Order: sequence, then structure tokens, then C-alpha cells
Amino acid sequence: MHYVYVLKNKSTQDLYYGYSSNLKRRMAEHQAKGSWELKYYEAYRSETDARDRERKLKHYAQALTALKQRIKRSLS
Repeated sequence: MHYVYVLKNKSTQDLYYGYSSNLKRRMAEHQAKGSWELKYYEAYRSETDARDRERKLKHYAQALTALKQRIKRSLS
């Protein structure tokens, strides 16, 4: 499986959007660099689909705005 995920920094409240084929390993890497909390993820069978979704979230404000609206309670 391939994952697109949203993390929130517990101290700065910053959001981070990423992609990984191993979500547990990637979370451990983020935790080593700071206090991050997994807020949301999407799972894809296709790596291309997951990478496309991550790219849209990072480069298209409309996609990011729609996601934030959909998961607003999860982000608080």
C-alpha cells in the first residue's frame, strides 16, 4: 500500500503533507525530528495515484482547502 498523510506539529501547529509506502517507518522518522501527530491518511494500491494526490495537496490550493474543510474536526 501507498499512503498520503497529514501530520500536525504539536508545538508549532504546522501541518505537513507527505507520501510513503511505509507509514509506520515514516512516522518514526518524523517523530525523531520533532513532535508530530498523525491527523489523517489515505491509502492507495497504486503508487502513481498516491504520488499524484500528494502533489495536488502540495501544489494546488483548492485541493488542500477542500481536504482541510473535510477533516477540520480532525485537525483541531
